[in-house]
Amino acid sequence: MITWYVYILRCGDGSLYTGISPDVEARLEAHRSGEGAKYTRGRGPFQLLYQEAVGTQAEATRRERAIKGLTRDKKEALIHRGS
Repeated sequence: MITWYVYILRCGDGSLYTGISPDVEARLEAHRSGEGAKYTRGRGPFQLLYQEAVGTQAEATRRERAIKGLTRDKKEALIHRGS
């Protein structure tokens, strides 16, 4: 069974991006090369701030949605708790 992860990046413009992947390092490289999400194109450099093993893709999607619904302050608190 493949383990999926939820991750949070800080973009070069200071914004936070939340995504999911079974291979966070490969996904980070995709963002860096411009092949990642449309949102991240042109917003580098990226800093991986947080990653959380979730389980299945469906669970990761639910967790991603929950994190995206948080305020920026709550996302920052999650990042600092996870470090």
